[in-house]
Amino acid sequence: MNKSIMENYTKLSLVPILPPLFLLLSIVVYLYTKDAFSIENYIEIQRELFLFLNSKLSQFPMIQHNLTQFGDAFVFLSLLTIFIIYAPKIWEALVCASLVSVVFCSISKKIFSVPRPAVILDHNSFVIVGNTLSGHNSLPSGHSMTVFTILTILLFAFMPPKKYEKIIWTISVLMIGLVLVFTRVGVGAHYPLDVMMGSIIGYISGLLGIFICRKYSLCKWIGNKKIYPFFILLFTVSIVLLINKILKENLVIYYFPLGILFVTVYLMIRVYVRKRV
Repeated sequence: MNKSIMENYTKLSLVPILPPLFLLLSIVVYLYTKDAFSIENYIEIQRELFLFLNSKLSQFPMIQHNLTQFGDAFVFLSLLTIFIIYAPKIWEALVCASLVSVVFCSISKKIFSVPRPAVILDHNSFVIVGNTLSGHNSLPSGHSMTVFTILTILLFAFMPPKKYEKIIWTISVLMIGLVLVFTRVGVGAHYPLDVMMGSIIGYISGLLGIFICRKYSLCKWIGNKKIYPFFILLFTVSIVLLINKILKENLVIYYFPLGILFVTVYLMIRVYVRKRV
């Protein structure tokens, strides 16, 4: 598995980065034509769409609340810990891409400083699921960036060889991503453009992570079995944190990463013990 993923990453060119850059430019041009570079106009031009999407998606509050947890890097990455054993190349790219994503997210949120819907809009006009977020950090959506950063790594890691399979695989992953990120509108945490721009930046972050990892080999240590004790300790702590999440907020989605973490820790202990023997 790791070999085929390395081959896929090696074949990857700069072409896939062009569509998101074009889409990002298109959004900027759209905002310019609508005179929406000011915070007030940015919110106003999408107020009706936000209220419409929120009213429709929030009809399934528990589904929205569970699915939106994929935007929590801790939850989503916990689901992928098993790949450290069988496909460490994925995690090499994930680490690099996550660092790029964090930098983009931190800088852009400080630059734009757009208030969350709960700050501007009447709480009786839309549905809030879960915690009420009231900061001035709505643009871009960090959850959306996380989802698309990770999905982009997986998209190109498991890209099939045949053309029609590539199309089906790509569309499927993108559709899953859009379903996940628009839960941020469903739970009342972000405006639609926050989500779209976060998704685009996340996709770009994922690609840059692959390119950086491929060129500089910064994270080759991840596949080294000698450091498994570090991962075992890290994932054990993660298990405790997830159990704590379950005790505070018993969401079904938390049980999946919890199960994966248990399996990963068990397999790592087996591999490490055998190596030592």
